[in-house]
Formats: sequence, C-alpha cells, structure tokens
Amino acid sequence: MVAQDGSARQSPASYLPLYLVTDTVLCSPRSVPDLVALAVEGGVTCVQVRDKRAGGRDLLDLLVAVAAAVDGRVPVLVDDRVDVYLAALAGGARVHGVHVGQSDLPADLVRTMVGPDAVVGLSAATPGQFGAAADLPAGTVDYLGVGAVHATTTKPDHPAPLGVDGFAGLMTSAPLPCVAIGGITADDVAPLRRAGAAGIAVVSALCTAVDPSASARDLLRAWQDGRS
Repeated sequence: MVAQDGSARQSPASYLPLYLVTDTVLCSPRSVPDLVALAVEGGVTCVQVRDKRAGGRDLLDLLVAVAAAVDGRVPVLVDDRVDVYLAALAGGARVHGVHVGQSDLPADLVRTMVGPDAVVGLSAATPGQFGAAADLPAGTVDYLGVGAVHATTTKPDHPAPLGVDGFAGLMTSAPLPCVAIGGITADDVAPLRRAGAAGIAVVSALCTAVDPSASARDLLRAWQDGRS
C-alpha cells in the first residue's frame, strides 16, 4: 500500500510487474473505475489513468474516481498531466504520481513540481533517450516505459515497434527499471522478463477482457513463471 502523502513510496520493483494503462473507449460499456477495480482484484500492481481526449476537469474526475476504486491498494498515476495530478492530490485523492512522454514537460521540471515523494515515470525508446535519462540527477525519474514492443492501435503515434529482441537490446544500457509496453500478450511476458523488463504494461489485454480479474491473474502468473 502507498500512503497518500507518499511516505510509503515503494521501490519500482514492487509496482511495475503488472501495470495497467486505462483506455476509456476500450473499457466501455464498463466504467474505467469498475474495470480498474476488477483488474486490481486480479493482481494489477499499478494503474496509469490515460485519456488523451479528456479535458482537464473530466480527467480530474476520472482520476479521482479511479483512486477511490483502488483505495490505496496500488499506486495510481496519471498520464502527462502534472496539473491534474496536483489538483487531485490537493483534493485529497489517493494518487501517487505521473508518467510523462518525450514531448511532455521535462522530467527534471516535473520532479520539481511534484516533489520528492511522487512517482515519476518517463517514456523512452531509443539509446539516445536512455542516455538522456541516465544524465538526469539521481531520483528524478523512478522508471522508464519502453516501447512499443509491438504495433498497437491504442497509441497510434508510438515509435517503430521494437519487438522483444529490440527491447532486449535496449536493456543492456537501461539506466533505470523498465516496464515494457505496446501490444503485449501473455505469450510475450516470459520473454520480456528474461530480456530484462521490470514489468509489463498492458491496455487492451485488460481493458477489453471479458473477465479482467481472471486475465490479470493469468498475466501475473505468466510474469511469475517467467523469472527462471
């Protein structure tokens, strides 16, 4: 469990193994909070609330609702919007940080804005981006989101797919724990873990699942079985 004030900020190893990124459209007709609650029940270890189409107020309402559904069981992050994270935190929601991309606010500025106890994740997909992350002051970023492993429709502007082999190649110079993302299925989990991933991030695999709890259990089992 992570405290609202961040006082129990965890090591990335504890929350990266099964990382859910939400998609409001794919979750329909279920609500995002309902889907998230089921997925966390099944073993999801971290939730990132992502809705590129939502305005600030709607995204804030969604983030607060997801945080209430999670009820402190795992970290709840928001994609891109540092302002929305800070607003939710100011309103008393149990939220824990932000994930930013290469075209969002610079990670060092984000860390200054959110303080030392928040979780900050950063997308990276090239050796140059890995090098830039390595040059940041210690503690600026907690983990890297690396992908896309495979082509995916949930983020049309993703970089060229890496494949598992390309992901493994990047891991040789990874400066931080890395969570793999992009079209990941259960068949990818063990190879990605053996390649050096600290976790897998999924969207469709859970947001479209008939039984999100069972699908989360299957993915987490595949992760645990892939450690050898």
